[in-house]
Amino acid sequence: MFVLSKFLKGHSRLYCNIAARNSIEHLKSRALIRVKGSEAHDFLQGLMTNDMQHLIKSTRGSMYTMFLNTKGRVLYDSIVYKIENETYFIECDVEIVNSLQKHMMLYRIRRKIDICSLENDYKIYVLFNSNIIKNQPLPLTKDNSEIKLNDLSVTDKLMIFKDPRVNDLGYRIISTSDVDIKQELNNLTNSSFSDSTDSYKLLRYALGIGEGTNDLPVGNCFPLESNCDYLHGVSFHKGCYIGQELTARTHHTGVVRKRLMPLYFKNPPTILPDDNRLLVDKSNLGKLRGIKDTFGLALLRVDLALDFGEFKIGNEIAKVFKPHWWPVTLPKEKLIQKT
Repeated sequence: MFVLSKFLKGHSRLYCNIAARNSIEHLKSRALIRVKGSEAHDFLQGLMTNDMQHLIKSTRGSMYTMFLNTKGRVLYDSIVYKIENETYFIECDVEIVNSLQKHMMLYRIRRKIDICSLENDYKIYVLFNSNIIKNQPLPLTKDNSEIKLNDLSVTDKLMIFKDPRVNDLGYRIISTSDVDIKQELNNLTNSSFSDSTDSYKLLRYALGIGEGTNDLPVGNCFPLESNCDYLHGVSFHKGCYIGQELTARTHHTGVVRKRLMPLYFKNPPTILPDDNRLLVDKSNLGKLRGIKDTFGLALLRVDLALDFGEFKIGNEIAKVFKPHWWPVTLPKEKLIQKT
């Protein structure tokens, strides 16, 4: 039996006594694919942006990654879960489960692995501090992710993983479809359940984090522009993988001019620009990816967007800001951006 208190060793900050309101939401837009077999590790290593070596020593763990096409564009964003030796769950957008499965089958060749969809067998939930936005609407300037949890036994039917991207995103909970999640998680303190994912989407947009095909259109964006590097989702030291050449070349130039960034509105816009294209003083800032209440997500030219600070989108004014979880800009990046 795996106990959550053991899992949280080394993460003592999560035991802070705070008056947070935790939310548990069912992520109906996400599904799982299982990859199992003696060659599963090496197989996934050649398809993904991240390094499977990060999971090799752990009994269970999670890792953010992306699957690219041969031109280096993002096909699917994913969280990989190591369930046990030779067994991995691949979380992806529910709309592309079949496409991702076919993508992997194409490259399986004669490897000793089994690839199957778990869409109807498992459910995915997210546990996060829903007070983050209420307490600090603009901008989110620091990590506010502390969640106090009582001990919770984790079994093969109920697994909990720290979100590998940003602490504020909390935890992923994976359960078999026959588990009564409310009953099983009634020991979680001060938590509310919701079938809606509105609060989670609002939090992601406030943080400037894209997820799924709406935020990361298939074949239309690049991993570094989608902040895959900032979200610990790409390795620049592993061997070859599909789409590596362009990703590595972009990284080694030292600059990514466009990135996904959060937007804040005093009031949600009721009119949006044609084709979601953002033009300011005849300058092309980028493209709007989505809006949820008073927060939005857009692919923007970083230097130009920050110079403007705020600009009109549709019939409302949007403010743009750099997320707190972005690393400090390197001198080489600053130099190239100004040229």
